[in-house]
Amino acid sequence: MERKSVGQRLRTIMSERGWKQKDILDEVKPFFTQKTKISKTDLSQYVNDKTEPRSDKLYILAKGLNVSEQWLLGFDDSESKHPTPSNIVYAEGLERVSIPILGEIACGDPITAQENIDGYTEIAFEGKAPKGTLFALRCKGHSMEPTIPDGSLVTIREQPTVEDGEIAAVLVDHDSEATLKRIKHQGNLVMLMPDNKEFDPIILDKDHPGRIVGKAIMYTASLSEED
Repeated sequence: MERKSVGQRLRTIMSERGWKQKDILDEVKPFFTQKTKISKTDLSQYVNDKTEPRSDKLYILAKGLNVSEQWLLGFDDSESKHPTPSNIVYAEGLERVSIPILGEIACGDPITAQENIDGYTEIAFEGKAPKGTLFALRCKGHSMEPTIPDGSLVTIREQPTVEDGEIAAVLVDHDSEATLKRIKHQGNLVMLMPDNKEFDPIILDKDHPGRIVGKAIMYTASLSEED
């Protein structure tokens, strides 16, 4: 059987997913690096079989489209179609967005906040995605169990305040550490309350300052939990 070209594979994806070239660029953009990007011209040449991507750009295409590099190159003939992404639900009324993962966030003892982006994750929302800046943080620890299990990926909407009883991502101790806790206001104090009663609350005051960076709006449990 004759090998299919990258252009043929891309046209197959566009046809099956109802996409245009712009949609492909939107999907692969989170995987760009400072040295490697895919331009509109690049993609047009790939789609129209003018040229094929070099290895680093092929990797970005495969990651962004959630297919194997072998399939994209046309060498995997065991399937008549490209593999369906396991983390994507193609359903009417869902909006999918790619958001950055900003390091880890502690659910036990606070850990130093890592502001660098560790990667990206795709989140599906029923209806429209919430407005505002969204990012994800990986929980570490057991203080918010059983509400949010250890290892969960929590979607945060950036905002400086939350209501009592809501779960927030909070930078503690002059913005050097981060934690995820339920907020409770008591006079001039802000109490960061764990859901696990085996852990103590953290009290924020003038001597122990903190800053709310966002509200937790959903979480995805880690795969290891389900194994």
